[in-house]
Amino acid sequence: MTGSNGAGEGHALHRRSALVAGIPFQVTTLSDAVEDVLSAIADPASDGITLRFANAYSVAEATRDRSYKNLLRSSGINFPDGTPVSWYMRRALKVGRTGRHVTCRPVRGPSFFEMLLDKGRRHDLRHFLLGASEETLALLTASIQDKYPGAVIVGSYSPPFGPLDETFYERSVEAISPCSPNFVWVALGAPKQDFASAELSRRLQVSTAGVGAAFDFLAGTASEAPEWIRNSGLEWVFRLATEPRRLWKRYLFGNPRFVVNAERALWKMKRAKA
Repeated sequence: MTGSNGAGEGHALHRRSALVAGIPFQVTTLSDAVEDVLSAIADPASDGITLRFANAYSVAEATRDRSYKNLLRSSGINFPDGTPVSWYMRRALKVGRTGRHVTCRPVRGPSFFEMLLDKGRRHDLRHFLLGASEETLALLTASIQDKYPGAVIVGSYSPPFGPLDETFYERSVEAISPCSPNFVWVALGAPKQDFASAELSRRLQVSTAGVGAAFDFLAGTASEAPEWIRNSGLEWVFRLATEPRRLWKRYLFGNPRFVVNAERALWKMKRAKA
């Protein structure tokens, strides 16, 4: 089980976890994850939680970047963003003989984003959007207001392209703090957004999540794979077909690295059990 940033531990962090290549992922469903997070945010003692939606690429990056692996193994919650990760979670639980009656399902960042926008309306949840271009943020805000009337977007910020330095954090805090959000959504791409989410949560005592392409999908500036493709574990094929120049290196090198490291971790678990 992953750690906690604060008082959310009694709510969103009580579920079991499964290891994939040494990274702990929470065993849950999309709807349960949303309800758990809503309960954690509603806790008056909470000082914010950090959510990470890690896919095969995230795991692959963590196997070659020690600082990212340490982040994914630190405080916060890791959800399996994609079928391949949930497959390996299921296999890990079987090796550990704890998964006989457990269903491991993906908790995709874009799906969680929309469901929390929807369900958060009954709690008057206040959302802040960080990332993407100003044009995309304007389209996204309009789309949210159209699809989820009553969802409260208290502000947005499109940071200039650059490193996660002190200037980035100072400007982000200046943009976010006056808006007093309950939740800050960060779309900077992994692993950058996960580092930013963790640090912003620490500085502002607010709940955060890195959701990658979720802004573009809901804004209509990028195409999302049909559900049947997502469920088949081939969403990466769809994304590669729609954005080949940007994504070919990620999948050509990242996918094999993910499989090799996930299989190696399972083999070590089996040896330890023998």
